[in-house]
Amino acid sequence: MSSAHGSFGRTTPPTQRVLQAGEAIAALKGGATYPAMLLPYGNGRSYGDSCQNQDGLVVDMRSLDRIESFDPRTGLLVAQAGVQLAQIIDHAAPYGFFPAVVPGTKFVTLGGAIANDVHGKNHHRRGTFGCHVEAIELLRSDGKTYTCTRSSNARLLTATIGGMGLTGLILSATIRLMPVGSIDVVETVTPFGSLDAYFDRAEEADRDNEYAVAWIDQLAGGRAAGRGLLLTGNHAQRGQSVAPARAGGRSVPFQPPINVLNRPFLKAFNAAYRWSRSRNPAPQPASCEKFFFPLDGVRNWNRLYGPRGLFQHQSVIPLDAARHTVPVLLHAAREAGQGSFLTVLKRFGDLRSPGMISFPRPGYTLTLDFPNGGAATLALLSELDAITVAAGGGVNPYKDARMSAATFAATFPDWQRLENMRDPAFMSSFWSRTAMRLKLRDHAALKAAE
Repeated sequence: MSSAHGSFGRTTPPTQRVLQAGEAIAALKGGATYPAMLLPYGNGRSYGDSCQNQDGLVVDMRSLDRIESFDPRTGLLVAQAGVQLAQIIDHAAPYGFFPAVVPGTKFVTLGGAIANDVHGKNHHRRGTFGCHVEAIELLRSDGKTYTCTRSSNARLLTATIGGMGLTGLILSATIRLMPVGSIDVVETVTPFGSLDAYFDRAEEADRDNEYAVAWIDQLAGGRAAGRGLLLTGNHAQRGQSVAPARAGGRSVPFQPPINVLNRPFLKAFNAAYRWSRSRNPAPQPASCEKFFFPLDGVRNWNRLYGPRGLFQHQSVIPLDAARHTVPVLLHAAREAGQGSFLTVLKRFGDLRSPGMISFPRPGYTLTLDFPNGGAATLALLSELDAITVAAGGGVNPYKDARMSAATFAATFPDWQRLENMRDPAFMSSFWSRTAMRLKLRDHAALKAAE
C-alpha cells in the first residue's frame, strides 16, 4: 500500500485521490467545482486522520516550496505553504534567527504548522506557532484569495490557525522568527525519581529556561514509577549559525513484518537511555538537530512499529488535576501491558493561541506512543480519553485516529465556531467522524423537539 499521502501513524489508509497544488489552485480560481470535497495535504506528519480525506481528494501542497522574502532586521519571513521548517531554519540561521516555535520534527510544512497550530518545548514563553503568524494568504472555494491578518479578515485568520486545513488552501504566510545567539542549545539533564519530584520543579524549570520537557520511563513500576529526566535548554550565545547539511543519514529501509519496538526492547532501551543521559549533570552543548529533532536523523523510523502502525495519544490535563491524573494515565497503560516508546511530559503556559480551537491550554501535556495492537490498544486509548475528560482535560485532534465525537466535543465544546467558518468544499476524515456526527446529532435533536 502506497504511503505517499498517508498519515505518520499509518493506522489509516492513504488517500488515493490526489490533486497537485497548481491544478487545484487554477481550478478554484477559475470557478471549477469538484464532485468530492478537498483537503490540503502537507508532508503527512500528522499521526491520525486529520490529514486524510477518504471520501474526497487531498491537494498535495509540497510543490509550493519557495521562500519569498526574509527581512533580517525584523525577522519577518514570507513563504509558500509547502515550505518545510527545515528550509526556514536553513535560510534564517545565518542571520541569527530561528522559528519561535518548533515541533518535534522539522519536516512539517509551514501550512501544516499553521493548520495544526503546533507547539514546542517553549510554550510557557512563546505560546503556539500561531502566535507568531502575521498574515495568511488563503484561497477558498468561492475563487477568492483572502489576505488574513489581525485587522483584516481576522475571523478567517483565527479559524485557519488550528483549523486543520478546513478553511481553504493556505497559499503563503508571513511569520515572525525570533533572534537567537546560535541555533545550538545549552542543555541540562536532571534525573528525577518520581512524578511528584518532576511537578515540584516544573514551574521553576519553565521560569528559568527557554525550553523544558520531561522524558518519562513509562514502563517503570513500583517505587520507580514516574521516574524520568527533565531536559532544559537555552540557545547558546556562541555556536552554529548555519544549519548542518542534511546528508542521507540513517534510515529504516523496509517495513519489518512485526513491531520491533516491543516491551522487552523498550525496557532495555529505557534503562540504557536513562543511564546514558544521566551521566553528566552539568550543562552541555547540544546541536539543534539533537535537541529539537532527534528522530529526524532516522528516516522512516515509524516503520519500526510494524505493518499495523502506531497510535499516538496526547492529552492536556489542567494544572490542579495533573499530579493526580498523570500517574493514573501512566498506570492505565502499564496495567494494559502497553509500552510507549516515546513518553513526553511538558507544562503548557497561559499564553493564549489566536486559533479558534487550538489544543494547548494551561496544564500539563502527556504524549504516549503505542504500537497498533488492535482491539486491546483501542480499548486502552478509550480509557485514556475517559480519564482525561473526567479530569477536565482534552485530547489532541491532530495526533488522533480514533477518538469519539463525544471526546472531541468535550475537548472543544465550541467546535461549532470552526464549523461555521469551514469552507463548504473542504472536509477531512477526522472532521467527518467527529464534528459532522455531532452536527447530525444536534440536527436530529432539533427535529425531535419540533
